[in-house]
Amino acid sequence: DNMVAKFKQKLIFIFILVISVSSASKVLKKDENETSQTNKKETPKMRTRDHIKDYLQLTKQDNQTEKIRTILNRLTDIYHTSIQPMAEAYRFNDIHKNIITDGEMHSKPLLLFLGPWSTGKSSMINYLVGIEDSDHKLYTGAEPTTSDFTVVMNGPKYKAVEGIVLATDSNRPFSALEKFGQGFLEKFQGVEMPHKILEKVTIMDTPGIIENRKQQERGYPFNEVCQWMIDRADLIFVVFDPTKLDVGKELEMLFQQLKGRESQIRIILNKADSISQQELMRVYGALFWSLAPLINVTEPPRVYTGSFWGRAFKDNTNHQLFYDEEISLLNDINQMIQNRLEHKIAFIRKHAQLVRIHALLVNEYLKVFNEKNSVFGDTEELIREIVNYPNRFNIFQKIISSNGVSKYDIPSPDIYREFFSINAINSFLSLTKHCSYFDGCLYDNLNDAIKKQLPGLLQESSEKGVCTKDTCSNSQP
Repeated sequence: DNMVAKFKQKLIFIFILVISVSSASKVLKKDENETSQTNKKETPKMRTRDHIKDYLQLTKQDNQTEKIRTILNRLTDIYHTSIQPMAEAYRFNDIHKNIITDGEMHSKPLLLFLGPWSTGKSSMINYLVGIEDSDHKLYTGAEPTTSDFTVVMNGPKYKAVEGIVLATDSNRPFSALEKFGQGFLEKFQGVEMPHKILEKVTIMDTPGIIENRKQQERGYPFNEVCQWMIDRADLIFVVFDPTKLDVGKELEMLFQQLKGRESQIRIILNKADSISQQELMRVYGALFWSLAPLINVTEPPRVYTGSFWGRAFKDNTNHQLFYDEEISLLNDINQMIQNRLEHKIAFIRKHAQLVRIHALLVNEYLKVFNEKNSVFGDTEELIREIVNYPNRFNIFQKIISSNGVSKYDIPSPDIYREFFSINAINSFLSLTKHCSYFDGCLYDNLNDAIKKQLPGLLQESSEKGVCTKDTCSNSQP
């Protein structure tokens, strides 16, 4: 009987154990299903990127590479033979600190992203390049995440490149950045990766503007670095989101630096699907109201409204508007790629004009000095008077009236006070003495580059079938 009772107890125990395990298994399976459903809900729905490939013509074979290289070689030759000699003779780089390297002249078009912190600049780059789900994507987040200048470039494989390496490689377009010091180079980095869009453009991500941060806290001349980037950018995206429309001193300074570049600026009102359509209209108007005093042009830059990342547009928002805006933006990028030679030639021509104005001013200072100087006079006192009071001698007025120079292109006399504090007026030769039998006169060569060689090079690029603004403005993907 005892054995039978014990046997029954064991059977009951086993039965209870089986029931418990079965129940636990069902609970675990239910939890797994719920977790799986939750994960499915948390996984964001993504949009296709096919339209990016189409409108940027990423699958189209580029048959203009050799033609472009030939024209850029000619541009480099004009720079070295007709522009650089004058810049060196009158120490132009001491005043503009604007060294142009061969790497810059042969570089791809630069797409520059600027704007307040956490407005979606890095997310937009990840989306354009198609690396949102990659381990190599640019870091993004709700808080300020980008404290570095990050250049995204084409390369055979993924590789991170330190700023000091980028700045010391003369074959890259960034060697001139070394002048901004070690503090900046530690905040400058590059990323190489193979991608079709990076075969056509180079992309620069920048630290977001934080209005309560002082310039000196960055450890390098932030505004000067931004100006260097702006001067070389082919297209500039200034990115805002609906929650960051306040304009402070840093943003005001940024738009001052953008003056004269309005044709290259595009304002991006990002994350537009995060608010209702009615609120979006109010925010759009507020953005224009905030920027109007800073831009101050007859035709303000184009404003693109949308949600520029890979996630699907949120429900109950204007999907078609956002898609159309994105297509327009892609067309602008494609146009930038087509106009790359036109912009490069215009950049070098503008540089040549600045060199010409500088040489004319230094020559005029020297001319006044030679006219007023005498054997028995105080040379040092005369130099101080000329440098500190150039208007007494009509130096700037003469340049404007007799050389066809716009008064808006003339630098401030304060700049020349500093220039002549390190370069004595009487250490220069007059323009007429910079001539030789074989090479001609520096001033004539520079004028010839501005008026004939560079415009002729642009015409040559058109004749060779290379896209410029006029020859490819109506091309469609």
